Amino acid sequence: MATSLTLELLAEIVPQAKTDNIEKYLTALNEVLPQFDISTPLRIAHFLAQIAHESGYFRCSSENLNYSDNALRAVFGKYFPDEESAADYARQPEKIANRVYANRMGNGDEESGDGWKYRGRGLIQLTGKDNYLRCGDALNLDLVNDPEVVSDDPKVAIQSACHYWQSCNLNALADADELVKITKRINGGTNGLDDRAALLNRAKQFLDIA
Repeated sequence: MATSLTLELLAEIVPQAKTDNIEKYLTALNEVLPQFDISTPLRIAHFLAQIAHESGYFRCSSENLNYSDNALRAVFGKYFPDEESAADYARQPEKIANRVYANRMGNGDEESGDGWKYRGRGLIQLTGKDNYLRCGDALNLDLVNDPEVVSDDPKVAIQSACHYWQSCNLNALADADELVKITKRINGGTNGLDDRAALLNRAKQFLDIA
């Protein structure tokens, strides 16, 4: 690997991260990134900026669905069109996941439990049964029957993020320094763009990218 990541380097790039959370992923980052050709300083900088933001600075590896009724209507208004429906699901993460992820991305209906089973996990959140199947096939892992490993095993969390990065051809966008395009591929929009940009700028600074 052209750039070996250290605890000190990652702490400079992501000062918001706790030391324990950085340590959790450090070995996996150094092992897995070269396997996906995330090997130049610019590619590493873009990758780190995105996963640091997506994971709450390496704090979260599983989707938080503990929404209030007001938040449900704001975020998932399609599924909770009125106060009564939102109140029935508020602060019940499993029930929320089973509703909002039902009958899409390869998941079964709300009663199947697939929404919760295949909720977002990893540092770039892997969501939906079809995506767990595709990622698992690529990594030679049975993620359909063992989805928890994506959040519980730091190496698999990094591998799943790298697989997504590779499948979206994000190395090419990183080579072109296209922060906004990368963010849209990952986020679907530009949520958190200022934070991603700040993290990228720090990564460039400490990876000595002009």
